[in-house]
Amino acid sequence: MSTKLKKFLLRYYPPGIILQYERDGVMKQKPVDLLDLTPDVDIENLLTQMIRQEPLISENRRPALRQLVQRLLDKMAEPQHHSFSLFKVLRAHILPLTNCAFNKSGDRFITGSYDRTCKVWNTYTGEELFTLEGHKNVVYAIAFNNPYGDKVITGSFDKTCKLWDAYTGQLYYTLKGHQTEIVCLSFNPQSTIIATGSMDNTAKLWDVETGQERCTLLGHQAEIVSLSFNTPGDLLVTGSFDHDSRIWDVRTGQCVHVLQGHRGEVSSTQFNFSGTLCLSGSIDATCRLWDIRAGRCLSVKQGHTDEVLDVSFDSTGQKFVSASADGTARVYSTTTGVVLHTLAGHEGEVSKVAFNPQGTRLLTASSDKTCRLWDCESGDCLQLLEGHSDEIFSCAFNYDGDFVITGSKDNTCRIWKALTAQAAPVPALARPTTAFNYNE
Repeated sequence: MSTKLKKFLLRYYPPGIILQYERDGVMKQKPVDLLDLTPDVDIENLLTQMIRQEPLISENRRPALRQLVQRLLDKMAEPQHHSFSLFKVLRAHILPLTNCAFNKSGDRFITGSYDRTCKVWNTYTGEELFTLEGHKNVVYAIAFNNPYGDKVITGSFDKTCKLWDAYTGQLYYTLKGHQTEIVCLSFNPQSTIIATGSMDNTAKLWDVETGQERCTLLGHQAEIVSLSFNTPGDLLVTGSFDHDSRIWDVRTGQCVHVLQGHRGEVSSTQFNFSGTLCLSGSIDATCRLWDIRAGRCLSVKQGHTDEVLDVSFDSTGQKFVSASADGTARVYSTTTGVVLHTLAGHEGEVSKVAFNPQGTRLLTASSDKTCRLWDCESGDCLQLLEGHSDEIFSCAFNYDGDFVITGSKDNTCRIWKALTAQAAPVPALARPTTAFNYNE
């Protein structure tokens, strides 16, 4: 069996180097994750460790590897965006928005609405590229197939999910099978499988290639309101109003673990990047950290005084955050479990939180009609994003962390641009990864 390293790909967030290699004529990829990379790392030590642990990397690759690690460190050292100005206000829909989401490079984003459509937008011009029409009820859950960004899925109260071409707006498939509304959905990171969660207490897995249902995930006793895949795409976590979360084997559709312990509906669930841990937030005002292999609860975070509405890990998984109806968000260290910061200032519930890809900034969206930008290191509020005339329930950073979108009940979506954002964006294809070729 011949194996030959062909190329290094650089991954900025979370830091890592992707090895592209050929085995028996087939091109494959293997990530080397550098989740603990810090500016004060001993580079030569790190390189020695990588060469020792990874059979594909030989000592003569050290100079090339050194260059790559240096580029990751240079990226970390770039000045952080700390001030955003309003770039565009999009009167996006005639009825309230439900959700908004970026593609990976951030040059496009999508909005879903009660007007039964999803729209695709150009971030840098604010122009509407397409309207994805065809649903017979509210378009509630929407997603790109990141990192690729060439497909979009829309989940609707009409019980169906539709799969679209993100570049032409063409409909590929309508996924039918749920008995009631679809309220959450996701692509796996490999973009081969779609998961949908419904008020009918089930989740379903669908094949992207054929649009066929692969299996139904049965076991929850109430609505499934949250789901997400792990990085390899072989496990799915679902959160339900039955107070439990469940871990599923994507290949077989079997339930691997039932994560029990919350005393109220689960509102939000997420895996960390390495897939060892999972977070769940609940209406019982707590969030829980779970060990995926053992399926057991590692800790219960009890600081909030009202419902936890959203939870999220940062891109490396070293920090996580919970957002609550008590008007605060709490940032924790994953390893120590210590509360690093309580982010207070909103005058209404915080329904959504988002880390920037660098893990240095945090956005909170609130019913007080504002978003706040926070410094993760100090816990300081850097900026108040004001202007919406109704509650904000959706906020997101693009891949470079220099654009933000906020979606509100006021029917508008606002694009905010960092004052330090590059004036002319690099073409989307050049951004997410950088390739280094070997011509041997």
